[in-house]
This record gives sequence, C-alpha cells and structure tokens, in this order.
Amino acid sequence: MEAIVRGENLALHFDAGKTRALDGIDIEIRQGELVAIVGPSGCGKSSLLNLIGTLDTPTSGEIYFRSQPYSTIRDRSLFRRQHIGFIFQSFHLIPTLNALDNVIVPTIGCPGSVGKHRQRARKLLEELGLRNRLDHFPNTMSGGERQRVAIARALINDPDVILADEPTGSLDTANTTHVLEVIADIRKQEGLTVLVVTHDPSVSLLADRVVHVRDGKIEDRARVGE
Repeated sequence: MEAIVRGENLALHFDAGKTRALDGIDIEIRQGELVAIVGPSGCGKSSLLNLIGTLDTPTSGEIYFRSQPYSTIRDRSLFRRQHIGFIFQSFHLIPTLNALDNVIVPTIGCPGSVGKHRQRARKLLEELGLRNRLDHFPNTMSGGERQRVAIARALINDPDVILADEPTGSLDTANTTHVLEVIADIRKQEGLTVLVVTHDPSVSLLADRVVHVRDGKIEDRARVGE
C-alpha cells in the first residue's frame, strides 16, 4: 500500500541544539495502517506525533503527505482540518460546551452548513453509544464517555489520518477496553490510518506495526507477532 505519511531524516532540536527531541528519524506510514509508537517517557514519541500533525516544524528533514512536502503547505490550520484528527490523553474538551457542541468545534470555518455539521456530530456520537449524552457537559461524563466525545470530534471532518497521543492513559481498565474497541471498529469502517503513541501494551496488540523510539531515534520496526 502507498505511504500516506513519510518522514525523512527528521530532527527536532531545542536550546540551540542542546536538547534533541528527535535526531534523524525516517518513518513511513502506509494507507490504512494502525501503527503504535512506543518507548520510554521523554524519548520523542509525542514530538514525532506533533511533527506529523503539523503542530511543530522540524529543525531539519521533511515530511510528506502522500507526495506533498509539508514545507509547501501554506495554511497548516486548514491542512489539519481537512486531513488530520487528533485524540489526546486528557481529552481537551471545552468545559462550557456540551458533548454535541464539543464535537462541532473543528468545523468552524469549514464548508457546509451548521445544520449539516450538527447532523454528522449527532450521528457520530450516537454510533459511539452516546445517544443519551448529547446535551451533557464534560464534568458530568465518565472518562470513557469523554474520550468517545473526543473521538467523535477527531472524526467530524472526515480526516485521512487519526493521531492519538496516549488515548487510554487517563482511563480505567473497563473504559480502556471499550475505547480500544471503538478505535478498532472506526478504523475498519472508515478505512482510516491511525497513529497511536502509547505505553499501553493492549494498544500495541491492536497495531499492524509497532515502532520503537528511544533517545530521539527509531530503535527498530517490528510487526506484531514477529
């Protein structure tokens, strides 16, 4: 399958090069893959995810979305809205908005009517088992429910790639299992490419491929089961 995201010799340095979050990484993510990025805390996993998500710019190297270099993207915010959905460990829901309105937030400034966006948001939340929670606020919902709202928000603009940073890190075992099932089902139904940063072995077991990062470098690439 073709690569949907490809990074070449990626470096991310801070403090005039004294701190090297990433140090010469090559990575290729194929269309439709679920790839887990694992490694010790501080090894560069989230930095790599942020580069792929255009939240940071590499010190050197290049990332390609299909054949387009990231360095040629003029409007990164628009690129994210069109192609990338984010799921974070701490949900990042807006506390003053209910579940439905939280899901709609990424559609602001996007083509289509408000009514159309609300209809899709409602459909996503219902498919994620939150039919009776649409008007509930984050502080009245469980961790698993809030993460499912965050998943719906990541899907609202029909992205090509989902980037998930420790999506089960704040959840108990029961909610972790449910959220992993949701991610696996959506990936299969939508044909999405999913890239997950995780410490959770149960997430890695779902992956097609596990990428090990240590000290800002890719240590090895091993297919699950090999």
